[in-house]
Amino acid sequence: MSTTTTDPIADMLTRIRNAILVRKHEVSLPHSTIKEAVARLLKENNFVDNVSVSDNKDAPGKTLVVKINSETSSARISEIVRLSKPGRRYYVNSKEIPVVKRGRGIVIISTSKGLMTGNKAKTEHIGGELICKVY
Repeated sequence: MSTTTTDPIADMLTRIRNAILVRKHEVSLPHSTIKEAVARLLKENNFVDNVSVSDNKDAPGKTLVVKINSETSSARISEIVRLSKPGRRYYVNSKEIPVVKRGRGIVIISTSKGLMTGNKAKTEHIGGELICKVY
């Protein structure tokens, strides 16, 4: 049985949040390029350990596997929140990009040059749609 969701990014963030709450070490979810880009940004900023894409044996399509932490360490994500939603898009210019927890967290923004962190978007002087904030 296939389930569809109207907001796949919110579904991804919820799966990560729920896995952290029950102390799971990795999450597997249906693959899409935007979800992979968000996961890779989380890896580049040391919020998750590893991101991999594997072919699904049982069903068509690929699976995105996000390793949150190792078995000996705790999760480095304490808060992960979706900002822009399908019913209410949230766009900002480069001067309005928020700072998360005085710079200890990141905001992921979708720009005309692809997904990037808020700090990189500020240095390149481009705005876009705020995807999520992570702390």
